[in-house]
Amino acid sequence: MTASPSRIVFRDPQQKLAARVSDLLGRLDLAEKIALLHQHQTAVPRLGIGSFRTGTEALHGVAWLGTASAFPQAVGLASSWDPDLLRRVGAAVGTEVRAMHHRDPEKVGLNVWAPVVNLLRDPRWGRNEEGYAEDPWLTGVLSTAYSEGLRGDDPRWLRTAPTLKHFLAYNNETDRCLTSSNMPPRVLHEYELPAFRPAIAAGAAVAVMASYNLINGRPTHLSPLINEVLRGWAEDDVMVVGDAYAVQNLAGDQQLFDDHAAGFAAALRAGIDCVTEPGPLSEASFATALERGLITESDVDAAVRHILSVRVRLGEFNRDEDPYRGIGVDVIDCPEHRALAREAARASVVLLGNDGTLPLDPAGVGRVAVIGPLGDTTFDDWYSGTPPYRRTLRAALADRLGAEAVTFHEGVDRVALRCAAGLLVAGDGPLRVLAADDVPDAARFDVFDWGEETFSLRSVTGFVGADGLGPKDHLLVGDRPGPHGWEVRETFRLQQSGDGVVIRHVQSGRYLAAGGDGLVRTAAESTGDATVFTVDLLVDGVAEAAALAAGADVVVLALGNHPLVAGRETEDRRDLDLPGAQDALLRAVHAANPRTVLTLTSSYPYAIGWAKDNLPALLWSSHGGQEHGTGLADVLFGADRTGAPVDPAGRLTQTWYADAGELPDLLDYDIIASDATYLYFRGVPLFPFGHGLSYTRFAYENLHVTADTIDPDGEVTVRVDVLNAGDRPGVEIVQLYTRQQSSRVKQPLRRLRGHRHVRLAPGERSTVELLLPAADLAFWDVTRSRWVIEDATHTIAIGSSSADWRQTASLRVRGERIPARSPRSALKMIDNDGYAGTTPVAIPTLPGEALRSTHPTAWAVFDDIDFTQPLSRVTAHFPTPTTRDTTTPDTATEATITLRLDDPLAGPILATLPAAPGSPTAPIPQVTGTHALFVLFSHPEITLATLTFS
Repeated sequence: MTASPSRIVFRDPQQKLAARVSDLLGRLDLAEKIALLHQHQTAVPRLGIGSFRTGTEALHGVAWLGTASAFPQAVGLASSWDPDLLRRVGAAVGTEVRAMHHRDPEKVGLNVWAPVVNLLRDPRWGRNEEGYAEDPWLTGVLSTAYSEGLRGDDPRWLRTAPTLKHFLAYNNETDRCLTSSNMPPRVLHEYELPAFRPAIAAGAAVAVMASYNLINGRPTHLSPLINEVLRGWAEDDVMVVGDAYAVQNLAGDQQLFDDHAAGFAAALRAGIDCVTEPGPLSEASFATALERGLITESDVDAAVRHILSVRVRLGEFNRDEDPYRGIGVDVIDCPEHRALAREAARASVVLLGNDGTLPLDPAGVGRVAVIGPLGDTTFDDWYSGTPPYRRTLRAALADRLGAEAVTFHEGVDRVALRCAAGLLVAGDGPLRVLAADDVPDAARFDVFDWGEETFSLRSVTGFVGADGLGPKDHLLVGDRPGPHGWEVRETFRLQQSGDGVVIRHVQSGRYLAAGGDGLVRTAAESTGDATVFTVDLLVDGVAEAAALAAGADVVVLALGNHPLVAGRETEDRRDLDLPGAQDALLRAVHAANPRTVLTLTSSYPYAIGWAKDNLPALLWSSHGGQEHGTGLADVLFGADRTGAPVDPAGRLTQTWYADAGELPDLLDYDIIASDATYLYFRGVPLFPFGHGLSYTRFAYENLHVTADTIDPDGEVTVRVDVLNAGDRPGVEIVQLYTRQQSSRVKQPLRRLRGHRHVRLAPGERSTVELLLPAADLAFWDVTRSRWVIEDATHTIAIGSSSADWRQTASLRVRGERIPARSPRSALKMIDNDGYAGTTPVAIPTLPGEALRSTHPTAWAVFDDIDFTQPLSRVTAHFPTPTTRDTTTPDTATEATITLRLDDPLAGPILATLPAAPGSPTAPIPQVTGTHALFVLFSHPEITLATLTFS
């Protein structure tokens, strides 16, 4: 007899979540449970359970699944600084995911992989456009809002199951599966973890994806932070998924285990519930791990419990109770989502500079020349939806002014490529070389410069690309829509060869060669085998564009990047420079017409100091989705099509640097030591964090803090009057910053604590209130491994950016004074107060971390050691390396560590110990008073975990 649904606990919506999950878990056999541990979870027909899949991409629209509303890139959405907007965009995307799922449940899953909360620490990161901000607080606020929109507002049921990406400290594509992010404790606790916590703690996100990289020498998929920290933030179960093929890396590229069974087992024990590897490999690896005793059924149950918790909340087992069951495909590209896409595109635009040229007056602007390779196109990134339509800048301006008032030129060169056998020609089939005296249209190619010497070629029939992937002989074809796809096949680099050039196809790594049949292939492995071409300039794009500009009343110059070239997933940027051809176009157009307004559309900041110094107005936007052109046009004119006023509301969420030379090494994650991000940067940025101008002026008056002194459990309200002192309605984003004036440790120069949107009519005044709890002023105390609020005075600053403080006040917090360290407690090397030439590493077989020297003059320091109590010996612990750890001191002589007091060069020597695996001890002389202790490493590759005095 079959039990009725009301008597089956896991199907009973009146039962508690934990009881439902436990009931279903108990009904599954071991093989069925193992089949749930990967992305494509098979059905269990005997229990009436359908299949389930993780991983629908929903970063700023539903990706890869057909037509869907396309919103601005995540960094653009974040530039609105508007949680309500992100919540509504998240709701629109989540609703379209639901609609697609109802249309095709096998293909479209409800576990969405968004948002990305990795901090925008370095603008050269290839995936910069996926994140929100370089500030953890702002990232937490915005990611929580977007997640809330995705999940829906029902307290029990999920519209979708949002997944935060990518845990943790992931900001480089260069060797991303092999590089280790150096994470000192303060950077970990004060910078990285706070970006992930809010959405999980609020229940807005219910899952997390681990990242490809290592942290302090340990793969994130094996990080104890997953179970010990991350899961402690949430009231309900959190599902943790592996990134694509990342668990395979443990026994693959990372070479930590002998085979996949051992690697998959280690990931499961560390807290990875659901891997993103092929099902057969995953199930076989877990089954083998069980047979070997590497995991137990209890380990499997723990992971399955987290997965089932999400599936229950998605309403899978209660269709009639699911409040989102009625969502149909009519919501996809509905009028409300189109209006929201326009609003989001407009809100993401940042006015970087303006001498009064903007806003333009549609009635008196005259002839407008739209110039540049981004003037009449919109681009998709890898995680974009497929937009139902595309609104370009040229089209939006023509719609407002009339087609006859808007002229256009891409500003790109047109060339012919000639070799000894003839001209390169495109046609209906593959490209070939044909003998010809004249240059037919089929032999004319437009050259698009995307930066870092990377170009695309467009023929009369389309963009040129290879018809296959990898280092093989592929024909060239001319029917591509442009650079697109995971493996971009439409980019090339030119290399000088004698009096001509050879052409390297970037994706294959091969050079073009014309065969005896006249067809051109990626057939040459070296320049010596490649066909040499001469480049005949047929049209000087810069010169033609400048001539067009000279005849216009205003130029709108549209420059920027292609989001799939020279800076994208798998590829970091080399520098911050504009592409060379675009820079030349910028300067020539401005010389021809000083009334040139730059609209820069990009996934990341550029070093555009020349433009800032010379152009009358500059706008920046991320790639803005289907309404990108409308959003730019509304801001350029200061009004939408109905005449309603529009004020630039966007503000930068990361620092724009004047030059890449102001940045630390891309792989240096210690923002404190390297003075990185707006928090610690000591230079003058090109454009600061929080920057963005308005078309009106705002005055700040009457700053008031409700108390001048508070206890650690207290709070104050910061009030300020904001006045629109201009003659237009406007939007101001009032920003609250603090700075601790004295401290035992290096403190941020400024830190965002809150913000508020204010919309004011001319002459209107508003009082803004922002709450500041003393708890927000805590930092991580490495001497005691806990949060601390110091006894200190803080500067309270209100202004319009991190560099534009309009009013300041002081606040005293009666906090703690951090005591001197006791040398009788083990000094963990990871908890040092300063270092040079060292890097944090994992201790093999243990959850802790050690410090490893990377240079022969490496050192670390511990400040304020209290040597008042008599001590006679010191013991150092050097971890025993695993058989796979080949890092040993590179010397034929004995490696040592030397302990000095107060000065690393001339301070008295306390002890010298041999640096060999184990725990050597040494006597120390009698010391009194409080001193700084320097630990000096004699050679590279010395790994030291702790020092203990007795």
